[in-house]
Amino acid sequence: MKIFQRQLWHVLILFLLIMGIIPLVQFDNKLLSGSLWGIPTKIWLILALASPVVHQVYVLICWRLELYYNLLTRKIGEEAFRIYKVGFFILFMGRMVFILLLSESNKNTFHLGPFLKYTISGIISIVVLYAFYSVKKYFGISRAAGLDHFDLSIAKTPIVKKGIFKYTNNGMYAFAFLIVYLPGFLYQSRASLLVAVFSHIYIWVHYYCTELPDLKTIYKNNKRKN
Repeated sequence: MKIFQRQLWHVLILFLLIMGIIPLVQFDNKLLSGSLWGIPTKIWLILALASPVVHQVYVLICWRLELYYNLLTRKIGEEAFRIYKVGFFILFMGRMVFILLLSESNKNTFHLGPFLKYTISGIISIVVLYAFYSVKKYFGISRAAGLDHFDLSIAKTPIVKKGIFKYTNNGMYAFAFLIVYLPGFLYQSRASLLVAVFSHIYIWVHYYCTELPDLKTIYKNNKRKN
């Protein structure tokens, strides 16, 4: 079934990522150091790791059911994409909330010094702001959330080559997603940076295992390169 296309790879890579995290946590006791509101860092770490998985599986299920079966539109109607998008952004914000809470729980578990900390954070912030500005101005927030799975007419629109997209076809994952590193550097949290690396790798797993094959299906009758 096309709905499961490349999902065996998705599950396998996710399993390997989790298996790679376990020994890191076992051998680096600072990754579990601290607590917040009486809740140990271990729990915040699990929640921060689980939130991107829940978010991306939600997107996978909604995208594939709509792309191949029009299930959401048939069941919900014209409001299908709007309802999906609300869930998309709630789960995305949840990712950021949990990584912030983890950062607070695990703060000061490595040391950079004020100058280096704020320099790195400042550079990341500039890149992220430019990337989000480019997405909003030239690409569109709805399109970034997956509008092309619900409205196939998007396939007729030209490739965006303005803003951050002049330098890469995937400005969202390459640059906008650097936002997940900011809490780790600002709070100097080892656990937060671990989750950031996991999240950044995992978003590319989503791209190659879900989004890219979907784009090939959506744009197969067009001359666009995806």
